[in-house]
Amino acid sequence: MDGLHSRRVAFRRTPIDIAVLASGSGTNLQALIDHPGVRPHIVLVASDRPGSRALARAEDAGIGQATVLWDEYKSRSDFSAALADVVESSGAKGVVLAGFMRILSPSFVDRFPDRILNVHPSLLPSFPGANPVELALQHGVKVTGVTVHLVDELVDHGPIVAQRPVDVLPDDTPDSLHQRIRVVEHELYPEVVAAFVEERLQL
Repeated sequence: MDGLHSRRVAFRRTPIDIAVLASGSGTNLQALIDHPGVRPHIVLVASDRPGSRALARAEDAGIGQATVLWDEYKSRSDFSAALADVVESSGAKGVVLAGFMRILSPSFVDRFPDRILNVHPSLLPSFPGANPVELALQHGVKVTGVTVHLVDELVDHGPIVAQRPVDVLPDDTPDSLHQRIRVVEHELYPEVVAAFVEERLQL
């Protein structure tokens, strides 16, 4: 498994429960739900968008849902604090971002130190931020990919946990390349999250 290593220990660690934050269709969330090593540990799916497909996927899977609306708060810090309160009240000890489109404040990160995972459709540190697939095509790279990393105070930053490459084909469009990247996301992210909940991650 690329980028993942098991630690030999004299005792069995107790898995942690996680909250998944998602804004849109929730395809990465569904990949996590479908993984038998992850699903039992998802205690909450939270979204900033009421009626999102991600919340419907959580309901179908029997997972608790919460909506924290961006417009109800005066600042990113206030929004992040409210979201952190919701996550903590669920009993989750870790946070997994799955297409969550809001930037969290440093205060949120401080409440879950080294316990927030994100997946990004490029080989970071290349092409952070918005539109990484389009940027990869514009720059003419031959290889892009998927990165799973721990979240820190900066956008698409923090220690890299795992990466997997995706070749860029000569006739690729943003849609065709993104589709192949998404396939890799749906394979790699659940593997990393399974190790995360079992506290087997090593950087």
